[in-house]
Amino acid sequence: MRRRALVAGLALLAAPPVAAQQPVTVFAAASLTDALRDLGAQWAARGNPAPRFSFAASSALARQIEQGAPADLFMSADEAWASYLQERRLLVEATRSSPIGNALVLVTPADAPRRVTLAPGTDLLALLGPGGRIATGDPAHVPVGRYAQAALSWMGHWGAIAPRLARADNVRAALLLVERGEAPFGIVYATDAAASPGVRVAGTFPAESHEAITYPFALTRRAEGNAQARALLAFLAGPEAAPGWQRFGFTRPQ
Repeated sequence: MRRRALVAGLALLAAPPVAAQQPVTVFAAASLTDALRDLGAQWAARGNPAPRFSFAASSALARQIEQGAPADLFMSADEAWASYLQERRLLVEATRSSPIGNALVLVTPADAPRRVTLAPGTDLLALLGPGGRIATGDPAHVPVGRYAQAALSWMGHWGAIAPRLARADNVRAALLLVERGEAPFGIVYATDAAASPGVRVAGTFPAESHEAITYPFALTRRAEGNAQARALLAFLAGPEAAPGWQRFGFTRPQ
């Protein structure tokens, strides 16, 4: 009897340890930073491993995933970069959804507030003055810059204003230029403007001036069998997280 107990004990000691749950790695658009940190803390408070976040422009994150970066979830600021990865079979198509949206606004430094009517014919160039620039994401690859280009084209001023853009790597970098007073105007998301005490909203671009701003979430192909990643995605895209997104100013897509 003692021999059997000893053998059983040795076998237990020799058995490999049960693997601890690994944190989920989330690649997310810079504009999601504040809301995701808050929601990530909620997820961890439920006894789950705290997610690991990497925030940057959607384009930069998509390229990193394409090059093999170990992301489990991708959360883009536009549909185009999610489609880019999906076309390359790097996302699990069945998990893709777009549960939140945003608005596009013109901001000024907090110490120089003003109101601007954003409509076709409004002369933004005159408001900039001889050396002023508009800070926004680089339209060549940053989603907020693409929306800005569409809105400025709708106003009829893209050709004149394009050379006067301060082209940032992501929306938070553009916001920082306005906060510091290095640009008299910036075009950013409404949620970023609301999160910054250093800027004031000068006007909101009409919805018809640009494509709807939506955020697609999806599981990456490398995490297809990762139950923890699927559970986190279901939480972030589901009704439990909705109040958190709304608290930070995100909207439900129409």
